[in-house]
Amino acid sequence: MDATTVLAQVTGNVATIGYGLAAIGPAIGVGIVVGKTIEGVARQPELAGRLQVLMFIGIAFTEALAFIGIATGFIFT
Repeated sequence: MDATTVLAQVTGNVATIGYGLAAIGPAIGVGIVVGKTIEGVARQPELAGRLQVLMFIGIAFTEALAFIGIATGFIFT
């Protein structure tokens, strides 16, 4: 087995690990958004509907980071 074959296999594995690390950020972000929404509803239950809408908007923006990570993996490989 020569160095080129080893490098080709390592590159594929590094890309997979890279996306796994890139998915950690959005996961933490979604956890924070949902946690703060639950905290807000516990403090003021009458605002539950409004906070839920804002939570879903925040989750959508946060998950966009994961989609950018996927696209980046396809672009640079």
